[in-house]
Amino acid sequence: MTQPTDLPSQPTPSASETPEPTTGSDEGGPPKAVGTLVDLLEVPWGVDFLPDGAAVVTERISGRVLQVAADGTLTRLGGISAAVPEGEAGLLGVAVSPDFDSDRTLFFYLTTGTDNRVVSAPLDGTTLGEPTVVLDGIPRGFIHDGGRIAFGPDGHLYVTTGETGDPALAQDPDSLAGKILRITADGEPAPGNPDAASPVWSLGHRNVQGLAWDDEGRLWASEFGDSDFDELNLIEKGANYGWPQVEGVGGGSEFVDPQLVWPVEEASPSGLAYADGHLWMAGLRGQRLWRIKVSGAGRASQPTAYFTEDYGRLRTVVTTPDGQLWLTTSNRDGRGEPTPADDRIIVVRP
Repeated sequence: MTQPTDLPSQPTPSASETPEPTTGSDEGGPPKAVGTLVDLLEVPWGVDFLPDGAAVVTERISGRVLQVAADGTLTRLGGISAAVPEGEAGLLGVAVSPDFDSDRTLFFYLTTGTDNRVVSAPLDGTTLGEPTVVLDGIPRGFIHDGGRIAFGPDGHLYVTTGETGDPALAQDPDSLAGKILRITADGEPAPGNPDAASPVWSLGHRNVQGLAWDDEGRLWASEFGDSDFDELNLIEKGANYGWPQVEGVGGGSEFVDPQLVWPVEEASPSGLAYADGHLWMAGLRGQRLWRIKVSGAGRASQPTAYFTEDYGRLRTVVTTPDGQLWLTTSNRDGRGEPTPADDRIIVVRP
């Protein structure tokens, strides 16, 4: 663990061309990397904040669950021994219960030897208790495992699943793969779902890796494309986002088109956060942080890239309780080029 330190000055940002026309100039000054909060982590994947301002962080490969305070103090809370790390799988997303002050519960998405599943576990002080299965039977894969979980403004848990390398599952309404799910804290289909008996909220996804809600309560999702286009989607109840029939913009009425797309070498988007009228999207293969303007009417535009190749692969970005961003690297995941300090959590002033 290291205390915050000064980082090198950042290059002048440049906007990326996308098929989505943009007008006007990028608003505000560039974000500033304040310092490295924590280093020497092993593929940090999920991050969510406790009511006291500290964060719970998962490590995909080790299965460790950590607490990181705002000053960088690192505490090991425990681990999820059932997690099986292989390929893109392992211990993935984490979400703090919206009723944490009373129920002291954390939720996790992990890959076991037989499936992907959501579990809950109590946190007693700084000790993580035994996990309880909330939802199991989600297809697992060496690739395209989804894994992001987050509680929405409605108090229900949203869960992203990948199609595990079997594209047909994304269009199968009876499969939990290639979907965004919406469930209660007990794992039941949430009230108001398109099918009252199903946890499926939207379908036709290849591998959603990021979720964020804007000021109007609209849900946005970042999604891995295949060989052509990565996507930023505005998620609508019951909508079909087209995979594998469509990658990127299809233009028809059967599927919902993404609001923005990127060549895969510029993005491979993972985490997604919202702050002050902008979405922030972390890029793995693209090794950059994207800032995207969101209008009051719900239109995304003016994607601008920052920190390109400065810190390697960027996995997760989250908005802190005090309005800053935490940005995690993913250079020890077998696809990056780690420095002696990796992996890290970097503090960014938006």
